[in-house]
Parts: sequence; structure tokens; C-alpha cells
Amino acid sequence: MALFQKKLQASDSIQFYTLGQNKTILVVGLGNPGREYDGTRHNIGFEAVDAFAKTNDFPAWIDKKDLKCHLTSQTMNDVRVILIKPTTFMNLSGEAVQAVTSFYKIHVDQMVVVHDELDIPFGQIRLRVGGSSAGHNGLKSIIKHFGESFGRVRVGIGPKEPEQMDTADFVLARFSKEQQSHMHELTRETNAVLSEHVYSRQVLPTETRNFLI
Repeated sequence: MALFQKKLQASDSIQFYTLGQNKTILVVGLGNPGREYDGTRHNIGFEAVDAFAKTNDFPAWIDKKDLKCHLTSQTMNDVRVILIKPTTFMNLSGEAVQAVTSFYKIHVDQMVVVHDELDIPFGQIRLRVGGSSAGHNGLKSIIKHFGESFGRVRVGIGPKEPEQMDTADFVLARFSKEQQSHMHELTRETNAVLSEHVYSRQVLPTETRNFLI
């Protein structure tokens, strides 16, 4: 398969206003804590921020029990980038995000959430600001605390196969062997998305990226 292609939807316009003087970006990777969830579809948010941290030489993750998350941070391009992985379970992710944003005085406009999306096919990543939870419990929890106007990096894990399989069982299962062979391309593209966001200091565009064709 070929490497990813970047495809900007013709009907969407990029928001060119910048992050202004707010020189902190919070990147939230969604997942469930515990080794039994490692490598599952629902934990792709964790895997993406782990890869971003490793690629950009972030310090070791710290277990911040008071903030209900694992956290690491460093400065990139004069921007303080804070990465977190909530240690709550998925449906309580908003509690961790609320604790971190309150402690660091971070506004919702400075937040990007990386998460799995069943309605998007594997091989595709979609970016946007705002929108509903689409049934994702982690997003539901964050929306409960902040409303909908935060950035999303939506990593496709669909379609559900077999179709009759329970949705919870599907998202908590591991990727197929074929999909696992392409995880490097997937995390490379999420790294590119997050790096562009940091270095451009612009709000995420509404955009679709295919890392497999």
C-alpha cells in the first residue's frame, strides 16, 4: 500500500487565526488504563501520544495522581506542549482533563483530543474542531465538562467486522494482524498532524488524511 495522501475537503475552509499569545497546547490521548487494554482499538489515543512523546524526546511520563493522568511536557517552537493520558477509565476522561486545565489555566481553545472513531475507516484520520461525541464515551465525558469546541484528531478504526459483533467488544479488541503491520504509518501521520499544529500555532483545519490507499 502507498503512503498517506493529504486531502483537503473542498467544501471546508481552514481557520487561519492563530493561538495568539496562549503558548500552551494540551494534547489529550484517550484510552483505558491497564495492561489488558494495551494495543486495543479504543486505546489508539494513548498509542498516538506515546509515539509523539518518543519521537520528540519528551521526558518520561509522570503519574500525576492528583490530576488523574500520566503527564509529560516540554517546549517545542516556543510553545509549551503538555501531553496527558487519563488514568480514569474512558467514560470519566473529562475529570482528568478538567483537573489538568484548571491546574495549568488552559482554555478549551488550546486543547486537542486524539481518539478512536468507529465511523471512520482504518487508514484514515480526520481533523476538526467541535462536533458531537458520535457515541464515544471519552468524548461524552469531556463534552460534559467543556462543551464541544475543542480540537479532535479522529483516528479511524472501522468498519466493525463482523457487523453483528457487539460494538464494545470490537473497540476493546486488538487490531487485526494486517492493521498492526501499518501502525507505524498511522502513528507517523498523527505525529505529523500534532507537529504541524504546534509549529503553525493555528487551530486544527477540517481535513481528511489517508495514511493508507
